[in-house]
Amino acid sequence: MNIKKACKITGVSADTIRYYEKVGLVPPIDRKDSGVRDLDQRIIRRINFARQMRSAGMSVEALQKYIRLFDANEDNTQQQIALLQEQLELMEEKRDDLQAAIDHLRWKLNNYDSHMSTTEEELRALEREHKTNHSKLD
Repeated sequence: MNIKKACKITGVSADTIRYYEKVGLVPPIDRKDSGVRDLDQRIIRRINFARQMRSAGMSVEALQKYIRLFDANEDNTQQQIALLQEQLELMEEKRDDLQAAIDHLRWKLNNYDSHMSTTEEELRALEREHKTNHSKLD
């Protein structure tokens, strides 16, 4: 099938399919005599696999490593599991950082009158002082 049909089936853009091929997330795609990519079910499954792993938060670099392990002619199950575990820990760390930022912003909203308005007034006063000092220099 051509790349346009593959895009419809996978929900992945043609540019993304070309990128996945370029960086090795999918194997080299066969081409017709005219040079047009000829994708088969094997490539569709690889595109879907790469898309799902990227959606799960796996970086391109980690996915490249995972695919190299998968494609090797040896059992790399333990290394694949370790890589997935590492990626999970990275995602959990990102989640925790995001939750901390959400909690901090929620606190600022809940304490706007006692915290934010005071801080903003201090900033305004410093700006006024700065402008006053600079106008004296002119």
